[in-house]
Amino acid sequence: MTSGNAGSAIGMAGLACAVLDITAALVVYGSMGLKPLRLLQGIAAGVLGPKSFQGGIGTAALGLALHFVIAFGAATVYFAASRGMRVLVEQAALFGPLYGIAVYFFMNRIVVPLSGATKFPFSLKMMVIGVVIHIFCVGLPIALCIRRFGD
Repeated sequence: MTSGNAGSAIGMAGLACAVLDITAALVVYGSMGLKPLRLLQGIAAGVLGPKSFQGGIGTAALGLALHFVIAFGAATVYFAASRGMRVLVEQAALFGPLYGIAVYFFMNRIVVPLSGATKFPFSLKMMVIGVVIHIFCVGLPIALCIRRFGD
């Protein structure tokens, strides 16, 4: 492990997660016809509800900012947990993907239902896509960055 500190570990992990996850979402959902502005407004709908879709670029920017806040929150949780459970750092390639899966289900079964975001019916296809994205674009980069920069 390389020496580092909480700020750089969480910063790099949050940034990597946020960029990779939003890129994957834009590519995957874009291939299904969803426009980037609408996707980002959908994130803002978590706090604004349906009116986010009338907000133009402003609510899209809010959605992007919220996405980054969530990513940095996920990185912070992993970092904090790794201080007491060193196996999270030592076995980052195993526990990162597991953490990504946990984040997916936490977001989709707890956060989204409690938010103002649009609720969609269950789709196995969308769940599998979401889990795969969270394994490779959320959990794994967070765990690897925490290992690399978190001492």
